[in-house]
Amino acid sequence: MKQEELQHLYHRAGFGWHPRNYKEISKDRKQVVDALFENSKSILPIQLDFSYLDGLNQDDLKKFPSVVKDIQKKNKKKILELNYEWLKKLIYSNTLLRERMTLFWANHFVCRERNPLFAQQYNNTLRHYAIGDFRVFVKAISKNAAMLRYLNGKQNRKRKPNENFARELMELFTLGEGHFTEKDIKESARAFTGYSHNFEGGFVFRKLHHDYGFKTFLGKTARFNGDDIIDEILSNKQCARFICQKIYRYFVNPKLNKTHIEAMTDVFFKDYNIENLMRFVLLSDWFYAEENIGSKIKSPVELLVGIANTVPVTFQRQRDLLVIQKLLGQMLLDPPNVAGWKGDKAWIDANTIMLRLKLPSVLLNNAVISLEEFGDFNDATRAGFLKNNKGKLPFKTLADWDTFLKEFNSVETENLHQVILQGSINKGTLAYLETLRKTSKRDYCIQLMSLPEYQMC
Repeated sequence: MKQEELQHLYHRAGFGWHPRNYKEISKDRKQVVDALFENSKSILPIQLDFSYLDGLNQDDLKKFPSVVKDIQKKNKKKILELNYEWLKKLIYSNTLLRERMTLFWANHFVCRERNPLFAQQYNNTLRHYAIGDFRVFVKAISKNAAMLRYLNGKQNRKRKPNENFARELMELFTLGEGHFTEKDIKESARAFTGYSHNFEGGFVFRKLHHDYGFKTFLGKTARFNGDDIIDEILSNKQCARFICQKIYRYFVNPKLNKTHIEAMTDVFFKDYNIENLMRFVLLSDWFYAEENIGSKIKSPVELLVGIANTVPVTFQRQRDLLVIQKLLGQMLLDPPNVAGWKGDKAWIDANTIMLRLKLPSVLLNNAVISLEEFGDFNDATRAGFLKNNKGKLPFKTLADWDTFLKEFNSVETENLHQVILQGSINKGTLAYLETLRKTSKRDYCIQLMSLPEYQMC
């Protein structure tokens, strides 16, 4: 593989390219893709300490209101801890593709849950099935405690069916708008009646609340249960097509290509095996076509994780990471609604673009972007800035430049833009880069990360 292709692959299947990717792996495309899947075989769930819930049950919470207040306080902190642990996994995990896919599925099977135990289970469910069997995945999601609470599954009973989950199952999770009727929603909601969970988040089927009668769904009549409904949906090729469109938009290009999507659909519809689908995508020549390289706007999380992957950075206060996510418009575990984040151009507006451009210098260099041109000496200016702004910077971070310089030793400073930036660079930017003094790889790295082109992947 050419270096440009490797960089493209690692930007889409991971969160950016790194010199070690070029040293440690084969340059044969199939071997590189095989290695990505091999390294993502392990499933390493997030496991926070929930010992403060030991010995408690639902009845205790009803009897002792003071306990509820204490639990709520601890739960609030745990949700933030879960957010932090997930970000750490994205930055440091060796199971790169699994984590990338976990992030993708989080904006597909969208869910917002304030109970940290259930939120962790939901997150680990995404991780567990991220590159597995989509059919089993959907059924697991339908029985997940966080999803049951988010889309009112617990309130869905024979005498009073709740249609929220059934509607989103078809509209957002499997078929897309226009491929089912209102009657299909009502009938399938009956099939999911009786779904509930226990205090620990385990699935519970309440037989007395389930509707065992006949249901007519997508033109067929039977005594369908929830799993049967999912099987019927997946027997419709539109389901495979809908998922492939989302995969293409996220991993390949926001602009859909019908020919490529139909080819993907043929592969996915055979067995709904996510790994087979992703192998097909990552091995296809069109995935590496020029129009797909640098065609996507990085999401806030992709931007943040990408910076930290290039220059290791330690956040001295966890809450700084939360503030950054909030300011950029994407806070993990807190989607705007059940449709999730729109992505692409919606990531950037007049406010966020300024923060995006400034973020690398704020995190890595005390908010300083060196603008030195040949012959300039502004060390005194920098020293003055740091002195005047000591203690006033918004985030407390420690950038590990020694590790960056060691790991990027094989990349000449004047060539750094070729590995930091993705896609074509316009003539104006190239001309600007020519004017910059490149005696410091550190300064040049920040300059590159502060360009509009760095927003693309």
